[in-house]
Amino acid sequence: MICSICKKGETSVVDSRPTEDGTAIRRRRLCVCGARFTTFERVQFRELMVVKKNGRKSSFDRDKLSKSIYIALKKRPIDTETAEKFISKISRALEELGQSEISSSTIGTMVMEGLKELDPVAYVRFASVYRNFREEKDFVQFVDKIDVYKKR
Repeated sequence: MICSICKKGETSVVDSRPTEDGTAIRRRRLCVCGARFTTFERVQFRELMVVKKNGRKSSFDRDKLSKSIYIALKKRPIDTETAEKFISKISRALEELGQSEISSSTIGTMVMEGLKELDPVAYVRFASVYRNFREEKDFVQFVDKIDVYKKR
């Protein structure tokens, strides 16, 4: 494994254990430069392809999903462990669909539904990008719609 600090591949595993949900192995590593970092090893059942709205296809990238979720959760009271469990849950759900091609809208809907339960502010943040809000009225209409569902 290449060290993110010195860029050398001379690292050793100090500790190795399964994650809490059992879907990955967490490894603590030590580099010859003295840096410590964590890596995760996950099972990938099949190569998932994401079909974009314009028809273009690209490989599913868990890191890209993770980044977008962490942006929505920025400065929210959600700890890293909870966020990682949420990301793993979404990734597993996509693999369990049993399809090799998944639309980006399916992924976006899954994330939005999960964030709605996890953190309402993160839900609105993610929706603003996913649904491409352009003006203040787009936010207002979306939030009003949420309030309608809560009253039922």
